[in-house]
Amino acid sequence: MTSTVETNVTTRVPYDPELGAALSASPLPTVITAEMIGELRSAVFGPPIEELLATRDLDRTDHVIEGPNGEVVLSVLRPRGVRGAVPGIYFTHGGGMVIGDRFTGIDDALDWADRLGAVLVTVEYRLAPEHPDPAPVQDAYAGLVWTAQHAGELGIDLDRLMVAGTSAGAGIAAGLALMARDLGGPRLVAQLLRSPMLDDRDVTVSSAQYSQTGSWSRESNNTGWDALLGDRRKSDAVSVYAAPARAGDLSGLPPAFVDVGSAEVFRDEAVAYASRLWAAGVQAELHVWPGGFHIFDGAVP
Repeated sequence: MTSTVETNVTTRVPYDPELGAALSASPLPTVITAEMIGELRSAVFGPPIEELLATRDLDRTDHVIEGPNGEVVLSVLRPRGVRGAVPGIYFTHGGGMVIGDRFTGIDDALDWADRLGAVLVTVEYRLAPEHPDPAPVQDAYAGLVWTAQHAGELGIDLDRLMVAGTSAGAGIAAGLALMARDLGGPRLVAQLLRSPMLDDRDVTVSSAQYSQTGSWSRESNNTGWDALLGDRRKSDAVSVYAAPARAGDLSGLPPAFVDVGSAEVFRDEAVAYASRLWAAGVQAELHVWPGGFHIFDGAVP
């Protein structure tokens, strides 16, 4: 259900004027190459977690667990004064599979925990290219299983545990929902996928439209997927847990919230994924924000 297109597409949905102005003022590069990954990892993309927590009524604890190939770090953020079992949000950060940490882009998730009285768990998964697929999703799954196993002590109601992610993290969250279904893992109540990175094949109309432009261009997307998958990219050797758009069967998955901008690379793969969820009998809510570039709401709250 994902449409294909020749790569010489030049027309595209325009950016919302206000968002376009903000995008033009962004210090981030339009095209991210493999050579830029190290420098970007040392860049500061937002306030430190201590500053973010200073304005929220949340307590933080850090946990080191055994992952599939070494230690995995999780941070648990729990609302103060909340008693009993409450909803749980398992968060996977964005960063194109190559940059970021467990606190990258976490502002909204902190607000959900604070405002809704939910426990937020965020995972430090290994990054490509040093740790290619399946390292990121396996680390994240190990953390999800640990969260479910320790739900009682964390104060999480296992009947209300969901996965949530942004960009690459949303792709991982979708992969976690598939893994949990296939491996008999935690029963998830929902999956929240914000501008999800789902498809390594680079064949959609929107991928061609947003070349050399935007906060996450076609070229940057290719850099991320190449780092994650290497020579396996675009081949039949790519796992559905790494690229959930490749999954042939989406039945039995938890309800999904999917949102994406109309002016970004991931538009068509996100819309196709929501459509395929509906076709498989899975409840899904889809929002396509007119003129929105990739993660515009994080850049321009």
